[in-house]
Amino acid sequence: MEFFHKHKVLIFRSAGIFMLLVGFVVHFWVTPKEGFTKNEIAAANVARMEANVVGASSSSSSKSIPDTSKYLEELKNAQAKQMQYLTIIAMISGIGFLGYSFMRKT
Repeated sequence: MEFFHKHKVLIFRSAGIFMLLVGFVVHFWVTPKEGFTKNEIAAANVARMEANVVGASSSSSSKSIPDTSKYLEELKNAQAKQMQYLTIIAMISGIGFLGYSFMRKT
């Protein structure tokens, strides 16, 4: 406990800088890039091939494949929101730690 009280300012400043750094890294890592990623291109190619196979075999059998694109889109949206919340929480806590470390104790 003495160590914490002795080095409180250094601990809070280090935690604040670390949280701000985490917030910025997550923000710029998750920010969408221009164009399509390799995974999106591959998924589009697979979907196109599946459509060709379903179109060719639809005359012989009338099976229907459930559409999973809606679920994948919802999953991507949920992950994007989670990353936004993580970024906001990390930056606010970083600012809070830094602000608290610069406050004078009276």
